[in-house]
Amino acid sequence: MPRITSARQNGRAHRSTFATGVALAAGTALALTACSAIGSGDDASSSPDQTVTLVTHDSFALSDGLIEAFEAESGLTVEIVTPGDGGSLVNQLVLTKDAPLGDAVFGIDNSFASRAIDEGVLAPYTSQAPAAADAAQYAPDDSGSLTAVDVGDVCLNIDDTWFAEHGQQPPATLEDLTKPEYKDQLVVTNAATSSPGLAFLLATIGAFGEDGWQGYWSQLQANGLKVVESWSDAYDVDFSGGSGQGQRPIVLSYASSPPFTVPEGGSEPTTSALLDTCFRQVEYAGVLANAQNPEGAQQLVDFLLSDEVQADIPGSMYMYPVSGSVELPAEWAQWAPLSDAPFQVAPADIEQHRDEWIRAWTDIVTG
Repeated sequence: MPRITSARQNGRAHRSTFATGVALAAGTALALTACSAIGSGDDASSSPDQTVTLVTHDSFALSDGLIEAFEAESGLTVEIVTPGDGGSLVNQLVLTKDAPLGDAVFGIDNSFASRAIDEGVLAPYTSQAPAAADAAQYAPDDSGSLTAVDVGDVCLNIDDTWFAEHGQQPPATLEDLTKPEYKDQLVVTNAATSSPGLAFLLATIGAFGEDGWQGYWSQLQANGLKVVESWSDAYDVDFSGGSGQGQRPIVLSYASSPPFTVPEGGSEPTTSALLDTCFRQVEYAGVLANAQNPEGAQQLVDFLLSDEVQADIPGSMYMYPVSGSVELPAEWAQWAPLSDAPFQVAPADIEQHRDEWIRAWTDIVTG
């Protein structure tokens, strides 16, 4: 079976749709996709301690040769199981925690980290890999259950060319988007069906607090907000800076999106990220409780923190490595900086209120 490919399209970062709220029915686990990484030549007779299974989301991708090199060095055969997107991933891990789908997990993010930890899905493990010290700053708690592997900022992006052609000053802050001059200009993804949409909802909660975020969304709605189901719908259909055919010059995307809008023969992007509108996503790896091969899982976590994988993350998964020692691609260093002050919401608060917030958001925006 071929290597799993990234769900990010056209070189721009995005996350696919995900299930929220109540966990999926247990029978869904039987329909999971499992793929073996190419390179080892081992067959299905491999013993459990020779095989390590990584459970991950369907946006996982690494450059050709990296997994094969790990297999050659470790003597392990890597198998990959993809239950779906980030939310589905955690749902399935909870449903199968007594008989886990694999040994290690990658792709639990900070909006679902507390749930995975509280449900006992993970076994503690402290990596000794080179990037482990850098990863520690993103730890969701002191349990040692999750190790940060990459980070990314969900931010509003603007079509600089559109604003220049229309002689209009672009917005800079969340508050700007409620002003009349930006009416009918913003398109975002559904907070109940996409992880960027949920991240942006969390950004507004971090910005305006429990007492203010609902009023803010009501103002956006009154100012012509458009909500669509997926990142690709927003960016490639409605955003004027995507395909060039859209009508809206402000879109929800990532801080890493602008470098991919440098036109052929051009020297700078046609879009930019509004770094005062961001929410930081952190993706974690961990060892699954009750894993058949916990030692192999630990090696796999270490592998994800290796210099080789960390250096590959921008080009393969369009996220930022946690390691401070690897060099970012030149265009990222110039055109895709992370926000200096992203909005934050405590993981425990997200876990406690996520479904409640999504229901309230739905009532305001799409109800």
